[in-house]
Amino acid sequence: MNAVRLFFALSCLWIGSSAGDGNDPLLIELQHGQLRGRDNGNYYSYEAIPYAEPPLGDLRFEAPVPYKQKWTDTFDATQPPVVCLQWDQFTQGDNKLAGSEDCLTVSIYKPKNTSRRSFPVVGHIHGGAFMFGGAALNGHENVMREGQFILVKISYRLGPLGFASTGDTDLPGNYGLKDQRLALQWIRENIANFGGEPKNILVIGHSAGGASVHLQLLREDFGKLAKAGISFSGNALDPWVVQKGSRGRAFELGRIVGCGLSKDSATLKSCLKSKPAGEIVTAVRNFLIFSYTPFTPFGPVVEPCDAADAFLIQNPVDVIKSGKFGQVPWAVTYVTEDGGYTAASLLEGGNKPGQTLLEELNDRWFDWAPSMLFYRDSMQCIGEMDDYSWKLRQEYMGDRRFNDESYWDLQQLFTDVLFKNSTQDSLQLHRKYGTSPAYSFVYDNPADKGVGQALSNRRDVKFGTVHGDDYFLIFENGLRNPQLRPDEEVISKNFIKMLGDFAVSDKGILTYGECTFQDNVGSETFNLLSITRDGCENKQYVEFP
Repeated sequence: MNAVRLFFALSCLWIGSSAGDGNDPLLIELQHGQLRGRDNGNYYSYEAIPYAEPPLGDLRFEAPVPYKQKWTDTFDATQPPVVCLQWDQFTQGDNKLAGSEDCLTVSIYKPKNTSRRSFPVVGHIHGGAFMFGGAALNGHENVMREGQFILVKISYRLGPLGFASTGDTDLPGNYGLKDQRLALQWIRENIANFGGEPKNILVIGHSAGGASVHLQLLREDFGKLAKAGISFSGNALDPWVVQKGSRGRAFELGRIVGCGLSKDSATLKSCLKSKPAGEIVTAVRNFLIFSYTPFTPFGPVVEPCDAADAFLIQNPVDVIKSGKFGQVPWAVTYVTEDGGYTAASLLEGGNKPGQTLLEELNDRWFDWAPSMLFYRDSMQCIGEMDDYSWKLRQEYMGDRRFNDESYWDLQQLFTDVLFKNSTQDSLQLHRKYGTSPAYSFVYDNPADKGVGQALSNRRDVKFGTVHGDDYFLIFENGLRNPQLRPDEEVISKNFIKMLGDFAVSDKGILTYGECTFQDNVGSETFNLLSITRDGCENKQYVEFP
């Protein structure tokens, strides 16, 4: 009798255990097999899940191939994603090589929120000038603490491995953008298995990530992948995004790594495929004139119309004018001193003893400005380039010299040329040729320690609100203070709620705190939401402030 009771008890225990395993939130079934995530207290994570075959060997410099492998064992999704192979601006020392060529993954973070069975989704494309950065470098603790949406971070190829292009069908480029698109397709197809809502996907990014969001949205079928997008401090019209001169840089890359003077693109591509990936990426240092300038030697390009798997075959301006782009709600933003990202690096020690790079700029303006401001390859001749350089200097500096006292004006020059002007231009085009809402905000609330201080190692300079001072309130980043001020805590919560609400809005309504964004489509003035430490306010402008 006791034996029967023991057998019955063990049977119940086994049945209960099996049912528990079936409902285990850490175990997820995909078409590739089963994976196991991690319990992080107030959220679950499923990291470094491959969405594409590793871009190695013959797959280097090719459009990504969807991941096809089957898992016989449970896939371990508890390890954080590696950064894609890069020459990293923020790695200390002369050797800035970091990461792995096998890096095409998505990482998913799901809040524990028992009040809902499913969640809207925010797809995150990291920044880093298309050259560096990584999914793991943008923290998610703030987002998970609020528990409003599932966050999916996308890793994609960077630098020459992601964007080297000869401008023809043999080496068309934009591999990093094609990675992003395939990752977005993977999210749409698989996120329901994690409790995500495939019809409520918002895609966001900062800097190069923001420009990437805009470029993805310029695909006419973007609405099949996402419901809306937000581009923080970066858009497709920024002068550092879609550049000319890629063919010359690609062949110079080949010469540097030992491919000689390749006679054609096919020969160059074959040679580059045979070289160690680390050598190709290390060659980036040869394209920098000082520090990490220009910050995007390899980035998006316009591909030839007949290129296989082409991502972008027209200039973004022409795409928007055609009206043939993803007609979904979109927001584009900037901060008042975005240009501090570039200007602050000039406060470092220069090549001459006792001088900063800023002071050296007095003698090198005509040499350096075209690279710093990304117009070297867009001018027809040196005379035209020099005329534009002189015009910019006179407009912002007059006859003053570059030094600490005039730093603020130089920083404003970089803000206008590299970020603000093109934000206005893109919004102008969308309000004229778009049919879905187009929103914008400007953020003005300096961090106590941000990108300006990190790049300059200076605390005695007034930087204002620099690149990332808003975005890093959402996603923690080592470049700014981890401890938020009381006003920043409020702003952080407002931003995170803004994202969650935008992802589920059926009418494309965007709100921040007590403010509702005003649509720019069809408006005679620019509707710009001003966000400061004191709150938010809708303002109208003929020109951006």
